[in-house]
Formats: sequence, C-alpha cells, structure tokens
Amino acid sequence: MKIPALFCALFTAITLLLPVFALKPGTEAAHSEVSPSGENIFSPVSPAAQTGASPAPAPAPGTDRTGSLPVFHTAGSFRLLDRSTGKIMELSEEEYVLGALAAEMPPTFHPEALKAQAVAAHTYALRCRDDQSENPDPELLGADLSVNPSGWEGYVTEQQARERFGENFELYWGRIRDAAEEAGNLVLLYDGEPIAAAYHAISAGSTEGAENVWSRALDYLVPVESPGDLLAPDYETVVTFSTEQTENILKAAYPGIILPGDRRDWIRVVSRSQSGYVLTADAGDIQVSGQDLRTLFGLRSSCFTVSYTLDTFTFTVKGYGHGVGLSQYGADYMARQGSSFREILAHYYSGAELVQSAR
Repeated sequence: MKIPALFCALFTAITLLLPVFALKPGTEAAHSEVSPSGENIFSPVSPAAQTGASPAPAPAPGTDRTGSLPVFHTAGSFRLLDRSTGKIMELSEEEYVLGALAAEMPPTFHPEALKAQAVAAHTYALRCRDDQSENPDPELLGADLSVNPSGWEGYVTEQQARERFGENFELYWGRIRDAAEEAGNLVLLYDGEPIAAAYHAISAGSTEGAENVWSRALDYLVPVESPGDLLAPDYETVVTFSTEQTENILKAAYPGIILPGDRRDWIRVVSRSQSGYVLTADAGDIQVSGQDLRTLFGLRSSCFTVSYTLDTFTFTVKGYGHGVGLSQYGADYMARQGSSFREILAHYYSGAELVQSAR
C-alpha cells in the first residue's frame, strides 16, 4: 500500500506532542505526534491485500538472528531538514537511527524496548523517503523528512546528547548505541513496502486504529491491548478550564457557535472508538472530532471525559499521544516482562514482516 508524503508531514507534527522523556519529564518532543490538522492523510487507494507473511520467530531477549531474515535494499542515507535553521543535513541511515533513538526514547528504558524503537524510527524514515521520491513536499526543500534537533524533536547529535546526559553520557549513549547497532539495520514491511510505523508515548490501555486518527485503515495499525500503559507515569491527567476560558476557546475556533444555556451541554461526547478514544463530540450546536477538541484544549490524548461543575469544565485524560501503533511505555513494560523486541514489534504492528536492510 502506497502511503503519500502527507503522512510523514502530519506524523512528524503529531510527534511534537510527545514528551522528551530522557531528562525533561512533562515537556514535549519528537516523532510520534504532530498537529493533526489534516483528517485524511491517506490518498484513496485500494486496501493492501493480506500477504499471509508473519514475523520471524522471536529469539530470546538480547539475541538476534539478522542473517536469517529476508533482505530489503535501501539507498543508505537520509536528507533531513532542520526546521529551526532551514538547512538540510545528509546522514547515513546508521547515523540517523542513532540520533533518532536518542531523541525519541529515554535511555533508561529496557534494551529490548530501545531496539523496538530503533526499528520503528528507521522504518518511519524509509517510508517518508519513499513518499518524497514519489510525491515531493515543497516545504521539505528536497529533504526526506524534517527534524528539530535544537528542540530534541526527531533527531539529535552526539554532542547534544553529551550536553544533556552530562555525567551519565557514557552509560546512556552506550545503551542507545548498542540498541541501534543490534536492531537499527532491521525494518518492517507490509506488502513489500516499509510500513507507516506510527508510535506514541502512552496508549489508553489499548492502542487506536489508524482510521480513527487519519481516516484510513491500515491492516498493521489496528487496536491491540497495551496493559502496561496503565502503570505509566501520568497515565491519567486532569485539566480544568473556567467557563470564560472554555467559551473563549470554542468561540475563537468556531465563530458563530451557539452555546446552550445549560453549560453541561456545551461539550458532550457523542461516540468513542473501541479503544475508548473520543471520535465525535458536540460543541454547542457543532459536531467536532475528538482530535479537534484535543488540539483546542491542549489535551494529552483524545481519550477523555468532560464534566462541568462550579463554573469549571474538567477534562480527565488517559494516555499521551494519538494512540496509533507502538506504545513506548507499553513496549518498555513488555520488555520488562521478558518480551524481545521482535515480540514487541509483532504485537504493535500486526502482520508486519521484519527484514534486514542492506545497501
């Protein structure tokens, strides 16, 4: 299935809602979220046929058998647009995976989770590069994807990691390097092509289907249970807004909106996905998506409830991110329960095939 370049642009923006886990809890970072401004990021194409291929059997944690895998040939390098400077960097795939892994996941996570993240980041960049070769985005200025190293978004250099990790640099960078070297040359394919390897910080306990976020179903991005997320820090958060703040936010977004006299009816959830994420809601006399409300009110995810009392609207939110694909905290939990990175990838990317990349 061909995934157009717009996926990569939106996925990169959506990733900006992820936390910079490593040393800045609660801040936001890189590639698992971006502004979900476009509803349909997939062009109308026929659904890919099931190939029947399944991932290779998982070895014991900490081991690898890349030689037994099919080989997928790649160009060997990526062109990255630095959004903060407007300059383009050209990096080998190995350099990119190392810097992307450092930016995307805390080095304190289990090695098997780090390996799974390395594969996802590599696959994501390959998908973007293929998309750009077929349908270039003028805003990328000839690059394959965009990053913001100064904000720890999508990619960072070894020097940046050294400055942030400080006295722990040798330990942390060693963990990142080991994971990237062991699994960074592996990629995930579906129907012979790199998958749209979406990932996020924390699911709501079950991941979300791609069609509920980007209006296009993908066979390998379907809801799966992710119970470890319930144990993640700040799995559930609460955000409050005064009546005045809520009114101003809604009227700024929807000029002409009619808000009923009963404030309990200003925001009402209409439908949810099977994973619990809000699909549609009524904002006054207008029906909006859960993703729209998430963006308007700066919520950590679209899995929320809303209540009104004492002149205050209260959003109770579960998870962090769009919820599609690999859950990073869920992956760490699985690894700590004994799962290998292959088992983690097979769980979150249903039916995708793990292969070895080669130039």
